[in-house]
Amino acid sequence: MDAITCSYCREACLISMGMVLILAIFVGFEVISKVPAKLHTPLMSGSNAISGITLVGAILAAGYAGNTLTIILGTSAVIFATINVVGGYMVTDRMLEMFKKKPDGGKK
Repeated sequence: MDAITCSYCREACLISMGMVLILAIFVGFEVISKVPAKLHTPLMSGSNAISGITLVGAILAAGYAGNTLTIILGTSAVIFATINVVGGYMVTDRMLEMFKKKPDGGKK
């Protein structure tokens, strides 16, 4: 009886996590589509902290070496999260360069 209950709990958990993912996709799309173009870059650069948390989670997932699939997925998550963090900081740096005053008074 324990195996049946455990199997049912896994299926219910998988279904509920799938529903949360689908809901997050729809809510994220609605929120991002309402942001004006002028605010998009500052908001995206501000999300680097969240990307950093994602990187920590990816490192933890890669460190939990349960089997080969876990190692492959964890390592790929670390790679993609690192690309996301570095790219976000590059965009932030580029955006901040636009607001710096030029030494020649703004003339080219």
